[in-house]
Amino acid sequence: MGSIEKNCSKEPCSSKILLKAFNLSHSFDYPLFDGLNLSLSQCESVAIVGVSGSGKSTLLHILSTLLRPNSGRVYLFGKDIYDQQEKEILKIRREMIGIIFQSHYLFKGFSALENILVASLLSKKRIDNSLIESFGIKRVIDKKITELSGGEQQRVSIARVLTKRPKIIFADEPTGNLDKKSANDVMQKVFD
Repeated sequence: MGSIEKNCSKEPCSSKILLKAFNLSHSFDYPLFDGLNLSLSQCESVAIVGVSGSGKSTLLHILSTLLRPNSGRVYLFGKDIYDQQEKEILKIRREMIGIIFQSHYLFKGFSALENILVASLLSKKRIDNSLIESFGIKRVIDKKITELSGGEQQRVSIARVLTKRPKIIFADEPTGNLDKKSANDVMQKVFD
């Protein structure tokens, strides 16, 4: 697959384990990874690096509850996630996990604000207006998603995820549609 690179925050924080993966294996028509082990503590970030088609997105989908591995175990917040009922997995995903995709998966008929509001309502968290301001989307907040540029849509998508205030964020090339300055600003907010 490539490599997994860890980075610890310089900020003091607990060493609480958020995620542990044991002996993960997955394949489609060919093997992607076999016997993979990974742990992630609060305030750590992990980058999964590899060539296209090497299983990076598949691994993120497995770790974020979207795809069951062929074998192995994934513990999120101390629970063997794939031993849970689907209803419990959905609750954990809705309340504790943030997923930022390469594609934004926004509701096309909604405005930018309405898209963010969906996350606010589902997570029962208030919208953080500073996100809207710092992501440079205030001037387009009432426009329909289809009227926004790709970069604006991506920033709305990331603001929607951060509105949930998730305990863990999985991001699959989240800044691919952004210029360098916007990408740096957005990733700083994600790491905060």
